[in-house]
Amino acid sequence: MSDSTVTFAVPSLPYAGVELGGTKCVCTLASGPDSILDQRSVPTTRPEVTLPAILAILREWEGQGGFAALGIASFGPVQLDPASPDYGHILATPKPGWPGADIFGTLAGAFAVPAAFDTDVNGAAMAEILWGCGQGLRDFAYVTVGTGVGVGLIVHGAPTRGIGHSEIGHVRLPRMAGDSFVSVCPYHPDCVEGLASGPALLARLNGRAPSDVGSDDPVWNFIVGTLAMMAHGLVCSTGPLRIAMGGGVLAGQPHLIDRIDAALRVSLNGYMCLPEMGTYIVAPALGGQAGPMGSIALAAMAFSASQANQLT
Repeated sequence: MSDSTVTFAVPSLPYAGVELGGTKCVCTLASGPDSILDQRSVPTTRPEVTLPAILAILREWEGQGGFAALGIASFGPVQLDPASPDYGHILATPKPGWPGADIFGTLAGAFAVPAAFDTDVNGAAMAEILWGCGQGLRDFAYVTVGTGVGVGLIVHGAPTRGIGHSEIGHVRLPRMAGDSFVSVCPYHPDCVEGLASGPALLARLNGRAPSDVGSDDPVWNFIVGTLAMMAHGLVCSTGPLRIAMGGGVLAGQPHLIDRIDAALRVSLNGYMCLPEMGTYIVAPALGGQAGPMGSIALAAMAFSASQANQLT
């Protein structure tokens, strides 16, 4: 059962969006996934190099006609409380030079348009709700399994808030029987990211390339089991109506989606009612554009909020 579709006001100008990732930042000028006017990548090196390069692209677009709003979707952790003095800053990241970087102030402060700031996974989740596999849903989760494990969690049509944004990739789980693998997370010996992220997979493979590993290799049992346990926690806590799982690990092994869905159902053991097999855990409909379109979705949210404020 789904709720009404999330919709936003539509401007005459396109939106600008910036997705800041661990290795690259994607700048997009678009009104949606079917109307991308320009899209460029900037390497994620250090903030004093990367942010000016992004600003140059945005200023070029401003000079070519402008944009209606700006959305910024960033790797985390980030400060999302507007009342905090470090709102819009990167927090405790291991990326050299980035802790404390003022992302929102540097980028949004340069333009007189509505702007929004959120995590990259929350943005991707909203993009899937607007244009992808989450259409018609107001309770939805987007999971990316790559360099880390991130979860964009949408509850009643908005990303969750509290002491911080969702960090479900760092939820600690009971280990599967026989799993003595040393977690790659420097903070937790048994969290999802430490056991099932891209770096965890590479460490488990001990020099083998993921593309050379067959779908019947035992290593996938640990990846599937860990992600299914995480999904079990999501189902029992916030009850998303659908979970989309993407990222480099899953994109390279499409057989994993159905296996995770099946393992989740076994884990729940009939306690919670899910849709028919194969329709609950799905691949993101936007594919590799889920992240870049996440920044455009945030821009759409910012524009719609500004329009609503003008009417009150």
